[in-house]
Amino acid sequence: MLNRASVYDIQQFTKEVHDFVKVRHKNLVRLIGYCDEGEHLALIYEFVGNGNLQDHLSGMFGTVLSWESRLKIIIGVAKGLKYLHRKLQVLHRYIKPTNILLDGNFEAKLADFGMSRSFPTDPNTQASNKIYVMIPRREPYVHSEYFTSNRLTQTSDNYAFGIVLLEMITNQPVVDVKRESPHIATWFDLELAKGDALRLVDPRLNGDFEPNSVRKAMEIARGCAAGIETNMSQVVKELKECLALEKARTR
Repeated sequence: MLNRASVYDIQQFTKEVHDFVKVRHKNLVRLIGYCDEGEHLALIYEFVGNGNLQDHLSGMFGTVLSWESRLKIIIGVAKGLKYLHRKLQVLHRYIKPTNILLDGNFEAKLADFGMSRSFPTDPNTQASNKIYVMIPRREPYVHSEYFTSNRLTQTSDNYAFGIVLLEMITNQPVVDVKRESPHIATWFDLELAKGDALRLVDPRLNGDFEPNSVRKAMEIARGCAAGIETNMSQVVKELKECLALEKARTR
């Protein structure tokens, strides 16, 4: 459900919905249409049966995602972002665990991307990529550069992706005021400097993972969260290497 007052331009919104209805990718939730009736404005997506990633990380279903399952999910997220960035030239702008849905086979599907803006392919173009729905200033998945420039870039999506990956590795909340540093990115760097990185892994995994696979995933997450220039094609490639290491261990 959307707040009509927060929508930047109803006409442009309608056009984008019609454009996104045509999009088909296995890692993007299919947008079926929209409702615009009186005060009711809503996006209508396909039903995805296994809930969202946040529910599974929180233990709501009483099960623990294996390290291999987590890698497969995050690879799906990276593939979805790669498609948005390269094929559609749009930003997701709101990557977070509640917007990562899981189907019956635990295939990741990105939701809430239908309100994205196209971004300019020419770096000299000053095209607007303002978003329709305003982002709260304290939104922990949004890079601080947005609040100074009021502009989202691929780096913004990459940053959020890195934060989600850190959550999947550690099962720590993205913000916890009880920690030495509340935000997970700075907390992780501080803890990493103190010693063994593997002690930061979700304890519910009980050490059932390939150490080098986890360490490599940590570096990918830190690179994205640090705003280091990268692209999702490279991220997908490196995450697949993490998955290959884990599969070799289980074999």
